[in-house]
Amino acid sequence: MNESSREPLVLMEGIEKHFPGVYALRGCRFELFPGEIHALVGENGAGKSTLVKILTGVHPKDAGKILLRGEEMDIPNPRVAQEMGISIVFQEFNLMPHLTVAQNIFIGREPRRKGMSFFIDEEAMNQKTQELLDMLHMNINPRTKVKDLTVAKQQMVEIAKALSFNSDVLIMDEPTAALSEGEVEELFRILRKLRDQGLGIIYISHRLEELHHIADRVTVMRDGQYIGTACMEDITIDQIISMMVGREIYETLRERRTSESEVVLEVKHLWRDKDIKDVSFALRKGEILGFAGLVGAGRTEVARAIFGADPLEGGEIYIRGQRVHIKSPADAIRHGIAYLSEDRKRYGLMLGLDVASNMILPSIRDFLGVAGLVRDRKVQEMCEKYVEKLRVKTPSLVQRVKNLSGGNQQKVVIAKWLMKNCDILIFDEPTRGIDVGAKNEVYKILNELVHEGKSIIMISSELPEILRMSHRIVVMCEGRVTGEINADDATEELIMKYATTREESRSFALV
Repeated sequence: MNESSREPLVLMEGIEKHFPGVYALRGCRFELFPGEIHALVGENGAGKSTLVKILTGVHPKDAGKILLRGEEMDIPNPRVAQEMGISIVFQEFNLMPHLTVAQNIFIGREPRRKGMSFFIDEEAMNQKTQELLDMLHMNINPRTKVKDLTVAKQQMVEIAKALSFNSDVLIMDEPTAALSEGEVEELFRILRKLRDQGLGIIYISHRLEELHHIADRVTVMRDGQYIGTACMEDITIDQIISMMVGREIYETLRERRTSESEVVLEVKHLWRDKDIKDVSFALRKGEILGFAGLVGAGRTEVARAIFGADPLEGGEIYIRGQRVHIKSPADAIRHGIAYLSEDRKRYGLMLGLDVASNMILPSIRDFLGVAGLVRDRKVQEMCEKYVEKLRVKTPSLVQRVKNLSGGNQQKVVIAKWLMKNCDILIFDEPTRGIDVGAKNEVYKILNELVHEGKSIIMISSELPEILRMSHRIVVMCEGRVTGEINADDATEELIMKYATTREESRSFALV
């Protein structure tokens, strides 16, 4: 690709952005050509989202210039950005589940019946949607309600919706975070097709191993500044990581257990409808028990059932040898069980509240004084302790959580359960959506917790993460435990064998 002979589709130069107390962007640049997939990477807080929000009209720039197809532009709001042919597909979809695919794609722009402008022409809308889906080779019925689609197909609807504005700039924000391997390949097929049709695609992802499969070039940001751009064929993942973090990353490995410790949690024959089928396993003190499996294997369903978030139809749960009856999350918390959801923004945090308020939510009764008033000094002391312990990067305890990076948001969730002094911690996709540097910090925290005697169930779709951190690995397929593997015997191939096996097989079991 000879960029020097072509005009950029997008050129951002000298971009500056300030927020109160924060210099978000300083002299940033980004360049996108027609017919290329250009990856934009950096740690959480590097400024990627701010740069993209300026391009899509969410934030005004404080300095610098934006050239679109060679002409300098101001982009005052997202609607103007769409009219200019710039569309974005966010990690959190912006779809209405009760409406059909066609209704979602053309909402607010529905074709009207001739001579009857008050009536929507459903047939014309469905036909236009079908033509759009056919162009992208998407096997989706325009009349299907979005709530009945898989996550992957919902993402395809978002892409189709973006392209319905005749966009030639498409921004994909963490597009593979919730997709299976097969769904990722289908997404890549669609993106390559769009690239070959001349679209410019900005691809934001923390999954660096994907970049060589999908990106033509990569731009790296760090601490709100532009670091560099390179062709993917000329750069290694290690070099990208070095540019991202400005330091060498040493992957944290699990700490070996020296002896067989006591069983702190045991579940026997858990059962719930089609999701959980006769699941049994044990968790020991001071270990990380990894849960592996493909999308839909039932891992999250088991975690939510143990935490009392979803009802069970059968089975028994034991805490340190004593049978317990967990009917709600409040019951689980009383027994020292914490659950960190894979969707921290929806289930783990109150984004509009500050850091301190989020940390004390589960244990707020412990901070009440005379007449039920919150003891502010005690709150501050405890929160400062955990901010330091977990290395939470925040300007202050009164900073709103929504303004923190993904990695620091995750640390706030961890802090709130440690403050409640829970001994059994269930981490569901603990590093989803956070960068390589923040991942390493989370790994260190997990090792520190088990060293202190905490016990962790870690659900992860990333096999290298499971292999790196787990003492034992439970593998599930279609609601069943199909294998338990000692970490020293585990390989990606063996895990995938059990993850695709419908019948139970407990080779290498350690119970």
